[in-house]
Amino acid sequence: VQLQAFGGGLVQAGGSLTLSCAASGGTLSSYTMAWFRQAPGKERDFVAGISWSGRNTDYSDSVKGRFTISRDSAKNTVYLQMNNLQPEDTADYYCAANPAGLIWKSFRSYDYWGQGTLVTVSS
Repeated sequence: VQLQAFGGGLVQAGGSLTLSCAASGGTLSSYTMAWFRQAPGKERDFVAGISWSGRNTDYSDSVKGRFTISRDSAKNTVYLQMNNLQPEDTADYYCAANPAGLIWKSFRSYDYWGQGTLVTVSS
């Protein structure tokens, strides 16, 4: 399965963006999906994850209450709604897929990756 992430951009602090991750070459319906982000010089960190059914979600403490992950099986797409963005949210954002079922927080647990989409938040 190939993943393509898009929707990044430049936004002022307090603003919102929605990232999308579209799949081709297969269906995402049986995959756990996650978003990670990586700032320059830092590791790739878990942001949010959603189970294959959509019933379970998990978030990093830094985005809990501000970001929402969701999935649309009909569109084979996963979304990350980001509200109240802050300069520390600036990073490349990556979507990832894992067929194993659990929402893993380590980037090493994911088999498929989309290219990054850059989110820049100005103060």
